[in-house]
Amino acid sequence: MRTYSAKPSEIEKKWWIIDAEGLVLGRLATIVANHLRGKHKPTFTPHMDCGDNIIIVNAEKVKLTGNKRTEKTYYWHTGYPGGIKSRTADKILDGAHPERVITKAVERMITRGPLARQQMSNLRVYAGTEHPHEAQQPEMLDIAAMNTKNKR
Repeated sequence: MRTYSAKPSEIEKKWWIIDAEGLVLGRLATIVANHLRGKHKPTFTPHMDCGDNIIIVNAEKVKLTGNKRTEKTYYWHTGYPGGIKSRTADKILDGAHPERVITKAVERMITRGPLARQQMSNLRVYAGTEHPHEAQQPEMLDIAAMNTKNKR
C-alpha cells in the first residue's frame, strides 16, 4: 500500500465563516489553524496547501481567560538599538485593529515558511459583522457548540 499524496488538481477548498463573539482566543486559534492547514481532512498532505478558506467576524468581541486581557503583552522591535516596543492585548482589542490579535494567535500556531504564508492568505479576519465574501457562500462553523469550554 502506498502513502496517499494529494495533487493540486485533487484539492477541494471550502469556505467557512466563524463568529468570534464570546469565543476563547486560544481555542479559536487552534481550530482555525487546523482548518487552514487542512489537518481536519482525510486527504491531508503536509507539503500542499489543502486547507480551507476561513472568514472570522466579530474579532473585537473575542474573550481571553484569566488576566490575559490586561497582562498578555505583544512585543516587536523597530530594528534600532533599544527599539523594543510592547502593547497589551486590551489596548490592541480596544484600538483601531482588534483583528490583529486573532491573526497573530493563528500565525504563531502554524509553522513558518513559504507554505505557511500561503495558508495564512486563506484567513480573513474582520472586527465587525460585515464581510465582503457573501458570493463564496461560506458555511457556518460553530466552534462554541464543539466544546463548552470554547465559549465564555
